[in-house]
Amino acid sequence: MSDKKTKTRDQIDQKYKWNIESMYPNEADWDKDYNAVMQMSDEYVKYSGRLGESAELLLEAFQEKDKIWQVAEKVYVYARMKLDEDNRVTKYQAFSDKCHTLLAKASASMSFFTPELLEIPEEKLLGFIKEEPGLKLYEYLILDILREKAHVLSKAEENILAQMSEVTSATKDIFSMLNNADIKFGTIIDEDGDVVEITHGKYINFMESYDRRIRKDAFERMYEAYKKQINTIATTYNYNTKTDAVSARIRKYDSSLAATLSSDNIEKEVYHNLVDVVNKNLPTLHRYMKLRKKILGVEELTMYDVYVPLIEIPDKTVSYEEALDIMRAGLAPLGEEYLSKMNKGIEAGWIDVYENEGKTSGAYSFGSYDSMPFILLNYSEKLKDVFTIVHEMGHSMNSDYTREAQPFVYGGHSIFTAEVASTVNESLLMQYLLKNETDVNMKKYLLNLYIEEFRTTLFRQTMFAEFELLTHEAVERGDVLTAEWMCNEYEKLNKKYFGEVISEDEYIRYEWARIPHFYNSFYVYKYATGYSAATAISNKILKEGKTAVHNYIEFLKSGESNYPIELLKIAGVDMSSPKPIEQAMETFEKLVDEFERLV
Repeated sequence: MSDKKTKTRDQIDQKYKWNIESMYPNEADWDKDYNAVMQMSDEYVKYSGRLGESAELLLEAFQEKDKIWQVAEKVYVYARMKLDEDNRVTKYQAFSDKCHTLLAKASASMSFFTPELLEIPEEKLLGFIKEEPGLKLYEYLILDILREKAHVLSKAEENILAQMSEVTSATKDIFSMLNNADIKFGTIIDEDGDVVEITHGKYINFMESYDRRIRKDAFERMYEAYKKQINTIATTYNYNTKTDAVSARIRKYDSSLAATLSSDNIEKEVYHNLVDVVNKNLPTLHRYMKLRKKILGVEELTMYDVYVPLIEIPDKTVSYEEALDIMRAGLAPLGEEYLSKMNKGIEAGWIDVYENEGKTSGAYSFGSYDSMPFILLNYSEKLKDVFTIVHEMGHSMNSDYTREAQPFVYGGHSIFTAEVASTVNESLLMQYLLKNETDVNMKKYLLNLYIEEFRTTLFRQTMFAEFELLTHEAVERGDVLTAEWMCNEYEKLNKKYFGEVISEDEYIRYEWARIPHFYNSFYVYKYATGYSAATAISNKILKEGKTAVHNYIEFLKSGESNYPIELLKIAGVDMSSPKPIEQAMETFEKLVDEFERLV
């Protein structure tokens, strides 16, 4: 893979491609499943108005619903992943388009289910569970639906809200169109003297450049573009936040935060614990920023100096086979069973390794309940790619364990827990590399990389979470989110988080305007809580050994069989308490201490 020209898919050796054909060895079977879902969806309306007739009928309706979604998921995943192999193939473009119709059809056919289930008197519904043993499987799901009963409206009202969703979700689409299609950031002169257009993808590479002029130019061009659009973006975000507040009010929640957390049955204290503990530990981040200024040797530390790596290392290639060996060594603390399952997965064809023309960029773990937990990579033989493999393998192993242990209805993962398995793997790999590295410069590089993971995931996402809280509380007080108010509040937050060592500039106040996650409200905090939980779990595994590994594997098997907070307790972490976040902060402080000693 040393030549620079991107290969076509047929030029990639088969051993580096995923075994997606295992899903549908004959694509005629894909058509059969597609048509079966369409037919089953048409027939599902026979249960409408009848769910309360008997325990047997309710069980049948649950089972049929699962069957439809299980087949629909497989059909969709195959189409999506075949398209990801080469997005230019019209056959799979058509497959993927057909799946959107399929999923909409299935959703519409079952839209009556939850409102009608809630119309059954609670005593009668609980009696059904006692009467029909098969309903015991669905008891957790039924109780969860009942928990939300006070916030579910009548059939007619729910129908109105469902129809209005296309309108109420418009702000996200408007921002996406502006941010990805219309806004232009201009060009800069790169290291080679070439004129290069700034894009979202290239921006972070410019921010990591060792040429400070490039960082400054890219930073200023980027935020100048947002500054020019700031009133439009502020209006869009204002109405996005208003939609959250109105929706929460209609559904009888006391706040937008409570409404959002309710789906995972998470108390508001979990969110506030995160913000409070991170705020108490900001002095350590400020110390690291001062160290950054010292190492860079700049008179003033600016926001465009924040992402450049502090330690330079020679370019070193890591072959894919070497990467797998490093992964095996790094994940050895998870035990023989974990490694054996992982190795079998690699041999069976979980992973699609190299880039090819038309292939979807980035990396992911994906699959259906009935398929392998596939991994898409675009491996480029860099150290960061090793971390990517380990990260995605964490997701895939989580899926593999869950699908073996759980029925389809609980075979997925909530966002709150999903990132834990991937981040535990990254943490174990990092600690393995640090422990075994003998080159001092490389050790400094790894420490800096680890510190930056904490900064960008735990601190930065918590700062975003705090900004979301400010904006939603303002709207709930009846305030209007003006561009000036949001820029001022964001600037204060940025100063609080980064400390006095960062010199003031006229641009960072516009950063909030480029964050797409703000249109998926109260989402980013899950990155920070997940990172904290993963840090606590990986430390437990390394300190306690087999007992901690056993508990962690049990967590990996749990899927969505309980609420996220309860599932994480299986692995020995209680996220309703501030303790895991405090422990993560202690780890961060130790890393900064060690880095400071070495530099």
